[in-house]
Amino acid sequence: MPVVRRIAFLALAWVSFGLGVVGAFLPLLPTTCFMLLAVWAASKGSPRFALWIREHPRFGPAVVAWECERAIPRHAKWLASAMLAVSMLVLALTVSLWWLKLSLIAGLCLVGAWILSRPEPVAAH
Repeated sequence: MPVVRRIAFLALAWVSFGLGVVGAFLPLLPTTCFMLLAVWAASKGSPRFALWIREHPRFGPAVVAWECERAIPRHAKWLASAMLAVSMLVLALTVSLWWLKLSLIAGLCLVGAWILSRPEPVAAH
């Protein structure tokens, strides 16, 4: 792989990892999505970094559960559902165009249904 491409993947991995860490402390920023992106990019730019993320005690289990089983832990489902509900409430109170408000809320409902339909991890990681 060309060096420039490898560096680009590594940069994306580090930025995604950083955003994921920030998301662990800010409820409106998704942690797991950024960690999944970080592992994907790191696997292209630095397999050692990807392995480190997978083995990280805080972020690794959710990433490995998704990679192995396409599963989402129960606590993540509850948190995601709560954040989606808050987002829907904000949309309901702030968006004035009814068709846009209903479309956005319907979209968030579909996202929530998809998240809740994912299995919970079975394997011990």
